[in-house]
Amino acid sequence: MKRILQVIPTLDQAGAEKQMALLAAGLPREEFDVHVCVLTRTGPLESELRASGIPLVLIGKQWRADPLAYFRLRRLVARLRPDLIHTWLFAANSYGRAAGIACGVKCLVAGERCVDPWKGCLELWIDRYLARFTARIVANSSGVRDFYVSHGVPAGKFVVIPNGVPPAKPSPVSRDQLLAELGLPGGTALIGLIGRLWPQKRVKDAIWAADLLKVIRRDFHLLVIGDGPHRHRLELFCDQCRIRDHVHFLGHRSDVPRILPHLNVLWSTSAYEGQSNAIMEAMAAGVPVVATDIPGTSDLVVHGRTGYLFPTGDRAALARHTNRLLNDPALAKQLGASARQRMLEQFSVEAMVRRYTELYRELLA
Repeated sequence: MKRILQVIPTLDQAGAEKQMALLAAGLPREEFDVHVCVLTRTGPLESELRASGIPLVLIGKQWRADPLAYFRLRRLVARLRPDLIHTWLFAANSYGRAAGIACGVKCLVAGERCVDPWKGCLELWIDRYLARFTARIVANSSGVRDFYVSHGVPAGKFVVIPNGVPPAKPSPVSRDQLLAELGLPGGTALIGLIGRLWPQKRVKDAIWAADLLKVIRRDFHLLVIGDGPHRHRLELFCDQCRIRDHVHFLGHRSDVPRILPHLNVLWSTSAYEGQSNAIMEAMAAGVPVVATDIPGTSDLVVHGRTGYLFPTGDRAALARHTNRLLNDPALAKQLGASARQRMLEQFSVEAMVRRYTELYRELLA
């Protein structure tokens, strides 16, 4: 049996963390002994991993450059002696691969999950340097791969394995119950936007689009699900636009699956993504998506078949596509059904786990 060590910065309820947890729980137990190492903090996904019987260690990294955390991680690697280390996101890619190299681990796999324009010269140099010692770098979309190749990471190191999304379950509440819970009138059209409230998500574009949509119809409400450092300024922006009666900040919700099936449309206004779990989960629930035409997202949403794509920042196009869907429930239902089928056929958890299993087998052969 081969031992696999998964290294990730946190266990927050976020995209890469969800994919790691699904993979760790789904790998064949008779073939792989899976362990998880969390660098900074645990989170909601810890209970899922422990319920699956997966050993978990928290390193307790406190600072961006934390030598003590590195030495604790290196001791863990030396004790576990994994056959393969798989790291996720920049901090884990850096600390985890460095510890693996120091301990003589031959198979290192890194995970790049997003187009990362925030990275400066130092971070990109670290990525390029550690790529020399890395057997494979897994990107979740061609857009992520192309971004890193354009910054000097060798193309031959990459393999693209798309995210996997579980089949959606029916909501335990009716639409009328949800509307009553949210204090909204019956017959309301629900638009959802899910994500961290910070500049990457361009939530202001969604507020502008809602303001445009309000000019031609009054029967919709935008639910902004998520939290982040820009929440207060976004709420102030809503006040300035006088649209707080149609835009509702719900904060972090642990019950998104019970809300998703009742959305008429999901919006994604992001400037960049890797491969959005929010979009995938909405599509799996049969919700048509209107999203920015960016790498990663364009791998998911087929324009005119499962939803609509629009140029980044084009708020009028966002409002126009949404108005069309709200005016034509039959079209929205058709696009939502095609979206659900696309997720089932091409982006299942089983397909994702199978691709990683094949990659591990190839590297460990």
